[in-house]
Amino acid sequence: MNKQTIKLGLIGLGQMGRNHLRVLSMLRGVDIAFIFDANFAHAQQLATQYGLQAVEDIQQAAAQVDAVVICTPTITHADYIQQLAPVVKNIFVEKPLAHSLAAADALAPLIKQFGTQIQVGFIERFNPAVAGLHRVLQDANRVINIDFTRTNRLSSRITDVDVISDLMIHDIDLALYLNGEVETVSAQGVVHDGLIEFASAQITHKNGCFSRLQASRITEKKIRLIQATCDDRFVDCDLLRKEIQIHRQSVVQQNSAEAYSISSQQETVAIGQQEALLSELQAFVSLARGDAVNIPDYAAGIESLRVCEAIREAILRAAT
Repeated sequence: MNKQTIKLGLIGLGQMGRNHLRVLSMLRGVDIAFIFDANFAHAQQLATQYGLQAVEDIQQAAAQVDAVVICTPTITHADYIQQLAPVVKNIFVEKPLAHSLAAADALAPLIKQFGTQIQVGFIERFNPAVAGLHRVLQDANRVINIDFTRTNRLSSRITDVDVISDLMIHDIDLALYLNGEVETVSAQGVVHDGLIEFASAQITHKNGCFSRLQASRITEKKIRLIQATCDDRFVDCDLLRKEIQIHRQSVVQQNSAEAYSISSQQETVAIGQQEALLSELQAFVSLARGDAVNIPDYAAGIESLRVCEAIREAILRAAT
């Protein structure tokens, strides 16, 4: 692996940006060249705390680095990418890629022109439980359906996006990652004050599998659950507890031609505990070094937004 030091800039120092700053400051071979926030006083405070440089002109600062991480509000993502793509080759942008499919599509010519490498912050791809689930499903005879449930009380810091772009998009990306391309989408939901706060969707994939997704910002309980029905097993995957259980049925024939018994076998899969954000940013640093890495890229960001908009349109159409 190429061990060159990567000079990196961080844009956006809200809650998620501060999490990125914490992890980036621990990574070997990473030089945080600058940090930026729309609130310059806030950026200066963190710069003093971490011994870094806060800047006001990000385009000039970005021209001096190998990579940038964007952790700003969703509505600003496309603008920052447009501004930075001509001057920096590697861009990490928190999910979603942009505030709309049209805005994300408009980035394609720029990304192609400058050869920009985009990584979208679908952090669940780096959850060790998802990596374990991927291995378990690859070993299954056939995956029939995967259910995704994600609930969270509405956070005061999320004011610009609905539950689809805020929560469900993580599971949309995982559904595409685990089951492949989409054939059809249907959905129902609940709309409060113009924003969708509860969404239930079904995706039919081109490989014949189904994905059922439910996301809620109404529910008080925090849930991050994936359940897969396969020909030879049922799989429970809890992303919060990082636990996977496999349930198998075995049929035992008796002497009588008609009598038989069914017994179940349960297996717990050992899962590593490394922080997903650490793995995610390590992958981005490897990308910036020129290593071959499997990351959610620009194409993955586009496809997730395409499904988001199909779900949103179906719900809003039914609500009018």
